[in-house]
Amino acid sequence: MASQRRLATMATVLTISLLAAACGSDESSSDTAGGGDKPFDGKTVTILSSIRDVEADRLEAAWADFEAETGIDIKHEGSATFEDDIKLRTEGGDSPDLAFVPQPGLLATLVSGGKVVPLTNLQADVEANDIAGWVAFGSVDGNFYAPPFGANIKSLVWYSPVAFKDAAYEIPTTWQAMLDLSQQIVDDGGTPWCVGAESGGATGWVLTDWVEDFVLRTGGPDVYDQWVAHEIPFNDPAIVTAVDAVGQIVKNDDFVVGGAESIPSTSFQESPLGLLDSSCFMHRQANFIGNQFPEGTTKGPDGQVNAFYLPVVNEGDPKVMLGGGELITAFSDKPEVEAVAKYLTGAEYANNRLAAGNWLTPNKKADISLVTDPLEQTFAQLLADSDVFRFDGSDLMPGPVGAGSFWSEMVEWVVGNKSTAEALDEIESSWP
Repeated sequence: MASQRRLATMATVLTISLLAAACGSDESSSDTAGGGDKPFDGKTVTILSSIRDVEADRLEAAWADFEAETGIDIKHEGSATFEDDIKLRTEGGDSPDLAFVPQPGLLATLVSGGKVVPLTNLQADVEANDIAGWVAFGSVDGNFYAPPFGANIKSLVWYSPVAFKDAAYEIPTTWQAMLDLSQQIVDDGGTPWCVGAESGGATGWVLTDWVEDFVLRTGGPDVYDQWVAHEIPFNDPAIVTAVDAVGQIVKNDDFVVGGAESIPSTSFQESPLGLLDSSCFMHRQANFIGNQFPEGTTKGPDGQVNAFYLPVVNEGDPKVMLGGGELITAFSDKPEVEAVAKYLTGAEYANNRLAAGNWLTPNKKADISLVTDPLEQTFAQLLADSDVFRFDGSDLMPGPVGAGSFWSEMVEWVVGNKSTAEALDEIESSWP
């Protein structure tokens, strides 16, 4: 039975103190570790996250069976101002038991405040079950604190299956094949790419995502990690190579609807809509951009839009994936808190949540066949097939760079105001 399997797994979470309490008398033994159905009956675990509305309803429904079988009452609070709230609450002595932290940088800030309880007992599970890289995301100064929860992916190329079929185009699997396809589309009288980077005060982040994807592909994960940590300078030859690779597409006026100069003034939200009328054939963007298509747009292999993996440079290269996600961060060392964290880290919760829809997990033990939506199944499969996962680099860099000069200098670069060298030199000089 599922409940028996879950309770057996939870046995590894129970601390010596709980076992001692269970053995202190016959009565306590029967209520806790003595094989009862609800080893934590009457306990409450609080969780703070940025997850709200329908998504919050889905995550709460996915752990309902766990609550019933363990006796733990999980109280989840979704906040639109999570980043500010979690800092204020931990500083004010009002920490939740757990939080779903969406950035490794924020995790490091919380750890530096001395309030985070490391979930060291779960590190082996993450190493065994999850896509490579997640132990590092949940670690600070080499010490593991937080296992992963959900994930999102960015290494995607959106396209029109109908347009591809009508033109007999094949999905490219290498960088050169994607360049060749782009040129073929031009030769056939079309425009291969829609690219829009306008995002108000955040204009330019679309271009930094492109660069991050290509640092992973041309330099590899080790170079990516060194770059993000500023162990190599921003103008290192490896980063120049990645930027110039991106330029082969985004700076080619024949390849981009409206030409390169239009990119900073084209809304990133409106840019993918060109796929629907064949204004363009491809659009590189994260899974969330699917929400920008009009209601009624069919998605998936047989729909109006679908997505494929942004190719690696050469066949056989590691399948690297750029994205983001949440980290399960503890502020209490109570046994029931660790039990909840362990459950949320495992495949059973992942399967429950996958079946509810609109969610991805880095846990390779999860059963992605439970995903019924065709497009979401594509995303889940692409994530599961990844050899390496890396967080969005600009989110990990200091604010003046990742949310400042990196954005602005890529805009100057794409419109031709600055060369690759000039733009990267300027970003490097801005690093605090």
